[in-house]
Amino acid sequence: MAQPLISDISSVSSVTQADAAATASVTAQNIPQSPVVLLIDDQPIVAESIRRLLLGEPDIQFHYCSDPQQAIPFAIKVSPTVILQDLVMPDTDGLMLVKFFRNTPATKDIPVIVLSNRDEAMVKAESFSQGANDYLVKLPDPVELIARVRYHSTAYCNLLKRHEADLTLAYNKELERRVEARTAELKHALENLKQTQSKLIHNEKMSSLGQLVAGIAHEINNPVNFIHGNVEYVERYVTGLYEVLEIYEQNFDNSIAALLDKYAEIDFEFVRADLPKVIKSLKIGTERIQNLVSGLKAFSRFDEAEVKLVDIHQGINSTLMILGPKLKDINVTCEYDELSKIECLPGPLNQVFMNIIANAIDAVEHVDNPSILIRTKGLPHDLIQVTISDNGVGISKETQTKLFDAFFTTKSVGKGTGLGLSISHQIIVEKHGGNISFESEVGQGTTFTIEIPAHHSDSALDLSM
Repeated sequence: MAQPLISDISSVSSVTQADAAATASVTAQNIPQSPVVLLIDDQPIVAESIRRLLLGEPDIQFHYCSDPQQAIPFAIKVSPTVILQDLVMPDTDGLMLVKFFRNTPATKDIPVIVLSNRDEAMVKAESFSQGANDYLVKLPDPVELIARVRYHSTAYCNLLKRHEADLTLAYNKELERRVEARTAELKHALENLKQTQSKLIHNEKMSSLGQLVAGIAHEINNPVNFIHGNVEYVERYVTGLYEVLEIYEQNFDNSIAALLDKYAEIDFEFVRADLPKVIKSLKIGTERIQNLVSGLKAFSRFDEAEVKLVDIHQGINSTLMILGPKLKDINVTCEYDELSKIECLPGPLNQVFMNIIANAIDAVEHVDNPSILIRTKGLPHDLIQVTISDNGVGISKETQTKLFDAFFTTKSVGKGTGLGLSISHQIIVEKHGGNISFESEVGQGTTFTIEIPAHHSDSALDLSM
């Protein structure tokens, strides 16, 4: 490979200290793979001689700078792996130039081999004291010159690789520190999100519980009212009967007239006919309250994290009973398949029924002949299916894509949290390993379909809520 006699340095501009510092950052991609020699000497004839000495080594690049004032900028430009520098040049202190190389960040580590006509030990010592790495007397033996160029170039490239490794190590440590810090931040944020999620789920449960309590209060109020009203009649009837018995005891021998008077006073025939009816109504009222309490027990297991074998129809019926006051003007039809009891988390599953049926109630609020149809049936592969359909306003295409998103709601402020369907999706999919989907058309209504396994292995259900 032919080498140029002299490199053109006329276009080399001055380089600032900042440029030199920036150039000093060498990466593994631009570490020279072969020796790069820069000769600084004011005599072109010497440069040509050195070039010829290296000509037999095609992998060695050769650059020449004849102006010592441009030595450092030129070195920064060509990035040599070794510098050959003349010690004696016009208007330039060769030892000072060596020192400048050592004080410039971009060249401080580049090996400098001093070339001189002088062979005195003192001169060599001064050169080494200023930072020279080696010393050769002009003109050196080609074998020795090439050996020293290769030796110092290899040492310099190894130094660059060590620097690169150190930088990489430092960078990796810093990156690791930042990753650890970021991981800690994310872990803290995740904990906060989990706490927030728990609070939101709790709030949603309380919202459902609020509907439950309102329904229970209304349902209990009716039987309690007629029980309370009939107690007054029972008290009056029993008091009259006690008075009849008292008259009979006091006038055992002559009591017929007094008894007849008391019979007429208390309207005994009416009491005898009405008392069984009053007692029957009291019994009906207490049975309604008893059924209501049983339904409440079946429904309100919000925090129960235990898999139970339950009748899914009982859960649906208890939900309908609790929502009874809101369903009075709605035609509710239940078509139940004959299903065995299923293994599930009954409380959370009832919450799903509550959320979907409550949404259906809202959907049919302003339609004529509102109706809700609930069907259950068994499917292959040990699955059971529950569908809840309404003939309400339906759901727009745009809204459908967001329906299971947390906090998304089409209800006015204060009417919905936007978590009901999101939590329902979590309960069915994550907790029961099932699936929940829907079909809807604006103006035609909506059908929600729930499919869950009827039985689970011991570890299949996620019990965390």
